[in-house]
Amino acid sequence: MVIEEKVTNGFELVSGHPALDFVNTLDWRFRESGPEELIHDYDYLLRFATQSGLLTPGQTQPIRRAATSRTVSEALGSALELREAISQIFYAIMDGVPPPTVAIKKFNQHLHAAESNRNMVWSRSRLAPSWLSKSDPNLPVWLIAQSASDLLSTGAVNSIRACADPQCRWLFLDTSKNHSRRWCDMKVCGNRMKARRFKAQHKA
Repeated sequence: MVIEEKVTNGFELVSGHPALDFVNTLDWRFRESGPEELIHDYDYLLRFATQSGLLTPGQTQPIRRAATSRTVSEALGSALELREAISQIFYAIMDGVPPPTVAIKKFNQHLHAAESNRNMVWSRSRLAPSWLSKSDPNLPVWLIAQSASDLLSTGAVNSIRACADPQCRWLFLDTSKNHSRRWCDMKVCGNRMKARRFKAQHKA
């Protein structure tokens, strides 16, 4: 099975970190009418991994050539499961409450899978991590798990914020000088909320 890359619009990567951008691929997570899925199939997962810098376009080619309907279906399911586990963890940490035990368990399962599929090899006069299979459809899932683990292991996790739009709440790292960033993207949610307030004020 050879996956042909679709021509689609790119992802809005506004969070400052791949793991948070991946959580944001379930758009409008808190909207009353329901969320919008942005990872429609496995090709979208590869496109996300490439656009976010987790994979290069050249690294996706072996994966596309080796893919089968079963392996990409399983990998996509794993990716979406991982996304919901890390989303629960990140939102809980940001809200100052303990993450759900089941989310931590699921995240650990994906992290262990990633760690068991790579080892250290000698490269350019030093030891460096290398994946055992560079054509496994789960490679983007492992990379996202590693990315989330890296973020959770640093002080940057304390800079995670959510968009002030209660229906959006996209996650991002607040690296602003005064830690005053409120919106995932001022051009989108910021302007939309300003328009709502303006309309409400004039109705009153």
